Amino acid sequence: MPNSSEIIEQAEQVSAHNYAPLPVVLTRAEGVWAWDVEGRKYLDCISAYSSLNQGHRHPAIIDALLRQSARLTLTSRAVHNDRMGPFLAKLCALTQMQKALPMNTGAEAVESAIKLARKWGYRSRGIPRDRAEIVVCRNNFHGRTTTIVGFSSEPQYRDDFGPFDGGFRMIDFDDSRQLSEAIGPNTAAFLVEPIQAEAGILVPRDGYLTEVRRICRDANVLMILDEVQTGFGRTGKLFAYQHDADAKPDLLVLGKALGGGVYPVSAVVADSSVMDLLTPGDHGSTFGGNPLASAVGEASLDVIVNEKLAERAAESGKRLTRGIREIHSKHIRDVRGKGLLIGIEIGPASGTAGDFARRLLSLGVLCKDTHRQVLRLAPPLTIDQGELEWLLGVLGRALAD
Repeated sequence: MPNSSEIIEQAEQVSAHNYAPLPVVLTRAEGVWAWDVEGRKYLDCISAYSSLNQGHRHPAIIDALLRQSARLTLTSRAVHNDRMGPFLAKLCALTQMQKALPMNTGAEAVESAIKLARKWGYRSRGIPRDRAEIVVCRNNFHGRTTTIVGFSSEPQYRDDFGPFDGGFRMIDFDDSRQLSEAIGPNTAAFLVEPIQAEAGILVPRDGYLTEVRRICRDANVLMILDEVQTGFGRTGKLFAYQHDADAKPDLLVLGKALGGGVYPVSAVVADSSVMDLLTPGDHGSTFGGNPLASAVGEASLDVIVNEKLAERAAESGKRLTRGIREIHSKHIRDVRGKGLLIGIEIGPASGTAGDFARRLLSLGVLCKDTHRQVLRLAPPLTIDQGELEWLLGVLGRALAD
């Protein structure tokens, strides 16, 4: 079998260089652990960016995948299948929404929410045709499509990919006053992440989303929450907005962990007053809501609920955050996050977070940096206390003065 260097060299020769992965080649995984081709073992604190909340290869999800794949995998939406209805009914009950629009990736779900918001603005709010605006936040990350990068404040996401169509107004995150001032007669929606994960695990003050909910309600503007990364227990609540009172959005964008780490599944959920504006031909997806995705999505939801993963993430997150703060390393400038979405900000004098990610790799921990100075820790929510203590020991070694 080829070694890691040979496999990486081959991949670099034939793949686009749009990622800078860690120099490790994984070949199998189970639970919170993964192994490379040389047999080295790693605790996975990347979790495919929160796609593996249930852990690698959860038996119930794999079983659902195998049983459905032996029966029916794809129909397109040209006909009905017997799996989508039960899956979406469970998703709607869990989110306390009336209807769902199934898609595949998080970016597709965000694009779907944008289309829904614009149509609602024209049909329900009376915004003049092609004048609808959506308010967004600086440092956002909602995906990589041209529409989405067109309202990013990150130059690299935008450079060489224009022209962009506009229709978005940008404000600072965690600033309700700016939101009030940005809303105008043509504003259809406010799109925001409850925690800006890719921006460095930026957590808003308590009550921010409650204020956002009030402002949007008073102005007759849709509140759209992108919980692709923060949803399904990651932050210690089923959805991150539940940390604030009265913060339920009009549209909730979901993905990643909805696929249980084995299949791409995403969705937008909303009430009928928004979702029923779509008519046949307005929007679609060949693979969205397919029977295999529906079987996997339903099993993924069952695992999250039945194994109380949100509650486990809340407790594990408290222990992990407390343990990191007790390290007292001169390299650590800040520790922030909720549940098992934690950022460790490294002081610039100590190098970059990428340097520490590579040090952790050599010690058996997979993690990645974001925004140069922040180490991002997001292990599967199934991590147990013994594994947490082992992780804290390794972090202590990696961050030692």
